[in-house]
Amino acid sequence: MHAPRPLHLGLTGNIASGKSTVARQLAALGATVIDADLLAREAVAPGSPGFHAVVEHFGTGVVTPAGDLDRAALRRVVFHDPHARDALNAIVHPAVARLRDAQFAQAVARGEPVVISDIPLLFEVGLEHAFDGVLLVDAPEPLRRERLIRDRGLTAADADAMLAAQWPSHQKRIQSTWVIDNDASREQLQARVAAWWHLIRELADSRRPSAPAS
Repeated sequence: MHAPRPLHLGLTGNIASGKSTVARQLAALGATVIDADLLAREAVAPGSPGFHAVVEHFGTGVVTPAGDLDRAALRRVVFHDPHARDALNAIVHPAVARLRDAQFAQAVARGEPVVISDIPLLFEVGLEHAFDGVLLVDAPEPLRRERLIRDRGLTAADADAMLAAQWPSHQKRIQSTWVIDNDASREQLQARVAAWWHLIRELADSRRPSAPAS
């Protein structure tokens, strides 16, 4: 008998919510995590079709002297221009989807019980129904704004533009299967992540066939 298809869960969260921290904690607990940010970098690596498409659309001003994509320059463009953001997404997201499907197929072949796809813009690009469930990492917007300014050195205007470029959290909470709030200490967040992962492992185990009686 073939092993059941793994649980494929989406992980998302607005900027500065702590989603990446949660992804690292889940990986440390043994989860198989597919990182959309890493796949996006691969999709626009120098020499790739995605790289050439980005440069053709946005110009050489988004290329560093070393020939790499200047992600900071590109980010400044797209966070202040919704049409530019849509154009970039149209280039990057199909390539990322192909890479994610390939990694998921590899996880299936290994017999992984749970696969988590970490996708920052999961709701914005309409992927909420592509998974068996969605985990949202959330924090109050004033706290996320403070983190952007304090930890990333952004101006208040840039922080506000980044926050405005994503769906508000309350819309995402309604459509998510689970929510982990990152509004307290790192230790409390770690405990919440561990409790959620225990729940998911039990759910995955309940789907797998029992060993035949001897």
